[in-house]
Parts: sequence; C-alpha cells; structure tokens
Amino acid sequence: MELEERVAELERRIAALEAADREGGGNGGDGGNGGDSGVPSGHGDEFWALQRLKEEVAKAGSPNGGVLYTGAVRLPTEERYDWQYGTFTDGLLDASWSHAAESFAALGHAVRLRLLREILGGRRTAAELAELDGIGTTGQIYHHLRQLTGAGWLHTTGRGRYEVPAARVVPLLVMLSAARP
Repeated sequence: MELEERVAELERRIAALEAADREGGGNGGDGGNGGDSGVPSGHGDEFWALQRLKEEVAKAGSPNGGVLYTGAVRLPTEERYDWQYGTFTDGLLDASWSHAAESFAALGHAVRLRLLREILGGRRTAAELAELDGIGTTGQIYHHLRQLTGAGWLHTTGRGRYEVPAARVVPLLVMLSAARP
C-alpha cells in the first residue's frame, strides 16, 4: 500500500471517529436489524434496536419519539464502517427541511447512484469510472462527480481519487434501503 493510500485510509478512519463524536453516534457494534430484513439480531427479539430506542427516548423524556439508524458495513474493498445516528422526532419535524434538498437532488440521478456504487466498490478515479459502459463522456462524469462532491456524498483524496466520506457510507446505504419497494 502506497503512502498516499495509507494516509487516505487514516483520514477516513479519523473522519468516521470525528463524525460519530460530533453527531452523538459512535460505534453501535451490534450491526442492525430492519424488522423483516433477514438480518439476525442475536437477541431473540426481532425489534431489539427499536426497543432500545424506545427506552432511550423515554429516559430522555421526549414524548414524540425518535429515529435511529445504524450499520456495520464491510465494503468489497475490505473497508469497514460501524456507525449510528439518532435524533428526536421533534427536532426533525420542527426544523426546516430545505437544507436536505441539495443532498437528495444529488442522489436523484441513476448515473450518480451508479458512480457511488462503483466508488464504494473500489473504482476511485475518473479514468476508472470512464471505462464503464453507460456512464457517459468524461465531461459528463466530471459533472456528476462535482454534483456528488458539492452535496457531500464524495470527496477527493488527491491525484484525482474519489471516495465516499466515512460518515456518509452508512447513511447512503440507509437511504438506498429506505428507497426499496
């Protein structure tokens, strides 16, 4: 592994730790279970994460509940991400949602979603992405990469390499899971 790749890996790990601290997340450690997802909980209760969320919300005295998402992910590149985030319902419903428009818009294009999937799978440069069928011209690829970077779904690690920031890997997969029929 080259020095640049080692530094980039360290930066990813630090970013994941900082994001977890900043957002009150951290390492859930247990993986996740979405009810009928087929993911075993290991706790004998299909909704163990939901039950724990309800306990935490009750302790905090939030009458309108909360939302929690979490994940323990290993990518095809062998990178691992353990992440969770929770927030109270009132904070979500009372805040303006307009700040989320750019982030959602960046994901609203099939080519951009494919680029993200390919980058998570290990293709990290525009040249590697340009080799794929159906992605478009180099100019179109750079346009899509700029859109994803501007919305925070990608960042550059030097020498034209792109990656999904550590704090965005699990949220991206959660959004994809939520969009499934």
